[in-house]
Amino acid sequence: MTIMADFVGETAPTPEQTHQDAFNAAQYNAMGDGIISVNTAGTVLLSDRVSRVSLDIYPGSSLSEQFPALWSKVVETMRDRRPRFELSVQRGETSFLVTVSPVMVDDEVSGAICVFVENTDLEIMTRQLRSFRELTKELTAIIDSSSEGLWVFDGYGVVLRVNPAAERNNRVKKEVVVGLTARELIEQGYMERSPALEVLGSKGVVNMLVNEGNRKLIVTGTPVFGDEGGIIRVVVSERDITEIDKLQRELEDQEAIKGQFWHHMLEQQQAELASQTIIAKSPRMITALRQAVKVSSADSTVLIHGESGVGKGLFADLIHKNSSRSAKPIIKLNCGAIPESLIESELFGHERGAFTGAQTAKPGYLELADNGILFLDEIAELPLASQVKLLRFLEDGRVTRLGGTTGRTVDVRIIAATHRDLEKMVVEKTFRLDLYYRLNVIPLYIPALRERQECLLPLIRHYLDYFSQKVGKQKRLARAALDALLAYSYPGNVRELMNLCERLVVMSETEVIDLQDLPKQLFGSLEEKPLSQSEQTLPVWPGDMTLEQILESVERTLLSDAMKEHGNQYRIAEALGINQSTVARKLKKYGIS
Repeated sequence: MTIMADFVGETAPTPEQTHQDAFNAAQYNAMGDGIISVNTAGTVLLSDRVSRVSLDIYPGSSLSEQFPALWSKVVETMRDRRPRFELSVQRGETSFLVTVSPVMVDDEVSGAICVFVENTDLEIMTRQLRSFRELTKELTAIIDSSSEGLWVFDGYGVVLRVNPAAERNNRVKKEVVVGLTARELIEQGYMERSPALEVLGSKGVVNMLVNEGNRKLIVTGTPVFGDEGGIIRVVVSERDITEIDKLQRELEDQEAIKGQFWHHMLEQQQAELASQTIIAKSPRMITALRQAVKVSSADSTVLIHGESGVGKGLFADLIHKNSSRSAKPIIKLNCGAIPESLIESELFGHERGAFTGAQTAKPGYLELADNGILFLDEIAELPLASQVKLLRFLEDGRVTRLGGTTGRTVDVRIIAATHRDLEKMVVEKTFRLDLYYRLNVIPLYIPALRERQECLLPLIRHYLDYFSQKVGKQKRLARAALDALLAYSYPGNVRELMNLCERLVVMSETEVIDLQDLPKQLFGSLEEKPLSQSEQTLPVWPGDMTLEQILESVERTLLSDAMKEHGNQYRIAEALGINQSTVARKLKKYGIS
């Protein structure tokens, strides 16, 4: 009954026809796909079990009513007699792909056959295939855009793939090397060693350093194993470390230069300190030295007071030399020698673009002095805006560069110095009170040279000997010149004394430095100190002078006075009772003109 219902006819079928129709229906049902046939009017003539169960299509149904979109494609197929594929219909949650073919009888179209294939599995496979294609494209793009060179070999060592970076590294073309074996690459001179061959031999990861022309490569070969345990692929990656190696060498050179710079700076500071002996004979100076040595062992902030030229920087060096930070240089900044617009940048540093001309970032003196000492000379000249930032650093130990947003912690000991009255400046509101208290933790006062008369004679002798050794000529002072030097007030303190001694040693023509060698400002000190009668009639010469030196000094003084009085060599010769040639020779000897 079921089979007979599949066909529509005008007369009852014969037994033979019934048997044949049953056989044909069984064949259709056994195919597993939905099959229907329709006439030119859209009436279903035949439907198999899949069509009836899944699509509810029965013989006698109208395809144009049940699936109007599909019927329009069937009409087109019957009109142009061309099969159509990959049409789709939906029934519930199930989707079917439909193939429509025309039915020809005596070269006339009498209907169409529609085959329905459930496409749920096909869609999954299609999506997976599409995803696989997209993944393949993505991996290809990643491999080709990688800055590392990549080679892919099969399990027999045959080149399957080369990316552009590997082509550049090895100066090859993939069209040439793909298909060659790893051994052929070596034989044809494309490479000296093949990591792929070594991977196939060792069945493990291989690393090697390879020089390709002027390039240096780190090459890594990695095996890829199949399910059965054999190597199915070898991936070789090449990393060009030429630039990295160059940058590393430059960085090492810079670090070496920096280390040499710090070492050289430390040596210079130690040599400078050794060459500037601190002479302390007066009680006040001895007390200042003891305080400096004592405060060295602490890590407290020190404020050094004293006039210009008394040696505040020398005391800072002394504190540094005896401190636990002596292995690091002492960084010195004269706050009065830097324009106000730049002092903050010099002290705290700046980031790139912080101001016009800041092409690169630059650390400040506080960062450079990390783990060491920063000596701020002329601290009274520090602008108020910078005073605020310095105070903040003294409170939290953090430095923020000009133009920066984040701070960094540094470990710096501060030693400040000034010749001005900071307490008076605080009252005048030109120096911050809170900063003054932060700096003045341990005050250290250095007396002026006029307050330490006991040190004057040892200092003069020390610097005369020091500069005499430096120029290679031993110089001595006549008593009159020494008296003038001892009577002078030295407003420039030790710095002025040192400069004066150097000038006398360099500029004097003879071994003995006398009054006429001294600068004019010193003669005023002699006039203020009247000579006794004995001093006027008989000079007292230094005990270490020889008779010859005393006679030369007297002779020089006489000739100098005679030249001032008589004006020419003939009159001098007549007045002294010697001939003119002797006068000329002695004037030349003593540099008198």
